[in-house]
Amino acid sequence: MLPPSAPPPLTDRKALALHRARAVAQGADLFLHEEAADEIQQRLSEVNRTFTAPAIVTGFPQFWRGVLPGARIVADGDRLDLPEGAHDLVIHAMCLHWANDPVGQIVQCRRALAPDGLFLGVLFGGQTLAELRAALAEAEVALTGGLSPRVLPMGEIRDLGGLLQRAGLALPVADAAVKSVHYRDLPQLIRDLRGMARPMPWPPPPGPLPRPVLARAAQIYAENFPAPDGRIRASFETIFLTGWAPHEGQQKPLRPGSATHRLADALRIPEDSSGG
Repeated sequence: MLPPSAPPPLTDRKALALHRARAVAQGADLFLHEEAADEIQQRLSEVNRTFTAPAIVTGFPQFWRGVLPGARIVADGDRLDLPEGAHDLVIHAMCLHWANDPVGQIVQCRRALAPDGLFLGVLFGGQTLAELRAALAEAEVALTGGLSPRVLPMGEIRDLGGLLQRAGLALPVADAAVKSVHYRDLPQLIRDLRGMARPMPWPPPPGPLPRPVLARAAQIYAENFPAPDGRIRASFETIFLTGWAPHEGQQKPLRPGSATHRLADALRIPEDSSGG
């Protein structure tokens, strides 16, 4: 039993481990991981630096080991196996949305960074599977009179960006991209999610959805979220978090009142002396 002071868990970690193992055994299509890895490599190529001691936090080590050869691969448990100050790059790869303590995860990554080391996090955001949430909720309420969490809640970009500063990272940046994927119908979408180790909330739902609820959800989904090709669409929002371990040589914002040139001069416009 958890101590009274501990926050309630957000994820059924045991179920998550089982689903991940099954996904790997069945050769899951990790196309969203592939796109995230491509974007990370593109961003690293734009940083004028060679990283010699990288680490990757991931729940899919088989895939991410090949993304950055030689990187230390770390399981995404509550405690990360990251030595303090040992890395110049830490990538938290597509698993921060599973974390029971997202701030704690980023803090551990921050402590593992050497001064001026780079943290890169990529995770699913709050717009992910918005269509599925809406269809399931409407169908379940209509047919059962109740509502159970069926998809793990995910953070919004405005909140996730604030985690970087709370973790003590400098020059924080958060940005997002939404990808629309088309499926033949709701059953195909659910099968694909199972193959990707679907997000499992905690506490788990009381049981599987009754077939009439699923049938109604499929109808609601098709009516409200059609794709142009006659199928249905599913949104996946990927959020990228970037921050640097503080270092005295980094850029810092100017102190208020320290400007040495007037804005009017910089813009080459006459200054209004009337106060208007």
